[in-house]
Amino acid sequence: VQLQASGGGLVQPGGSLRLSCACSGFVYDDYDIGWFRQAPGKLREGVACIRVRSGELYYANSVKGRFTISRDNAKSTVFLQMHNLKPEDTAVYYCAAGRIRMTISTKEYQYDYWGHGTHVTVSS
Repeated sequence: VQLQASGGGLVQPGGSLRLSCACSGFVYDDYDIGWFRQAPGKLREGVACIRVRSGELYYANSVKGRFTISRDNAKSTVFLQMHNLKPEDTAVYYCAAGRIRMTISTKEYQYDYWGHGTHVTVSS
């Protein structure tokens, strides 16, 4: 199983980045794919997730209206488009895959496979 997150970098406040999560080694359609982040000195938090099969979405309140999660099923890849980035968005961003359950969410215990993170730094 592999979840390869990429696309992080340094961006100025107000800028944009698009993260990608390339998935392989599992039945992609049977999973929810989530994005999580961990800022320095803070606990990891869920940011957004998508049910691959249906396209159902979930966003944390902190990113609603600024971040968009999407998927390219032909490439087994999930994206996180981030706009109007703020210094408090600085974190290591991880993608993870969890078998479909009754309710889509970013509760970490619902996720079975995790990728290595990609660093996002928002600073002037």
